[in-house]
Amino acid sequence: MNRIEIFRLIGAALLFCLLLPAPPSRAQERLRIGLSSISATNGSVWVAEERGLFRKYGADVEVIIIGGGGARVVSSLLAGDIHFSVGGGEASIRSQLKGVETVIVASTLTKGLQRILARPEIKTYQELKGKRIAITQFGSAGHLALLLMLKKWNMRADQVQIVTFGSSPAMLVGLDKGAADAAVLTMPTFFLAEEKGYRMVGDPATMDIVYLQNTLESTRSFLRNNRDRTLRFMKGYIEGIAYFKRNKKESIEIMQKKLRIQSQQEREVRYLELSYNLLASTFYNEAPYPSLKAIQTSLDKIGEEDPKVKERDPKSFADESFVKELDDSGFIKALYKG
Repeated sequence: MNRIEIFRLIGAALLFCLLLPAPPSRAQERLRIGLSSISATNGSVWVAEERGLFRKYGADVEVIIIGGGGARVVSSLLAGDIHFSVGGGEASIRSQLKGVETVIVASTLTKGLQRILARPEIKTYQELKGKRIAITQFGSAGHLALLLMLKKWNMRADQVQIVTFGSSPAMLVGLDKGAADAAVLTMPTFFLAEEKGYRMVGDPATMDIVYLQNTLESTRSFLRNNRDRTLRFMKGYIEGIAYFKRNKKESIEIMQKKLRIQSQQEREVRYLELSYNLLASTFYNEAPYPSLKAIQTSLDKIGEEDPKVKERDPKSFADESFVKELDDSGFIKALYKG
């Protein structure tokens, strides 16, 4: 074979390679969803992940624990580290008020799951004045729940000392070691705290308090440019809720795995079952539309700092089109048939 023929073969090979379709980039295909805490409230997301419900609809999804409350996951969302975030919705609303393009896509929970548990010597909410109350992070759902309860009690935030611990289990350790006098705990940690003798002094579910708990957020640009991918993701996300509500044993096993509760820890497993019962029967929304009433709660609270905020339309902070499309098509209703 002479030199000219060799060059022709090389040129043909190069041309063939150029004409081949580019391999799909896994990094571009994968959708990342960040969770603001390690909590049983994320059970439906974990179920969707573990049972392959995202993959069922062609969505390659990675679930990431970011922690630190809603503010941190929204920061990760804006940095492009994740495509969706799950946390307290106030952080998303505050960012939108600053002109950032975050948006609430769904409200998996709207009723408050947090409870204030205090040291045994604190018998009433009035005795919380001057005390150290632990939350996960400023801007989290727990932080909002605390502020709303304080308002209901005609107390100001500066009448207590708010400290951050990062997670419900860490806050319980803080209570045990005397680093906090009370804590805003979520399930199943508050069951354990009650058994340890800590006293429940505040429960939003009994106080007619509605706020954004476990909202699903994204950015408007991502949703606009990736509608089909988002719809496929949402199908898995919403079927995760349905699977959770319809499959108790399997869902508890998945939560047990994610929360790292050993099977021999009978007490913790019992608490997990109590958490499941509350979530499945009362708190999870079958069609998780963004809650406009809960958004208004945040606007009213932020409006105490800037009265103009109260005049904003709650609808402008949400994009319900994805849940609505799946609801109108009969997709959600079909998940609960049979």
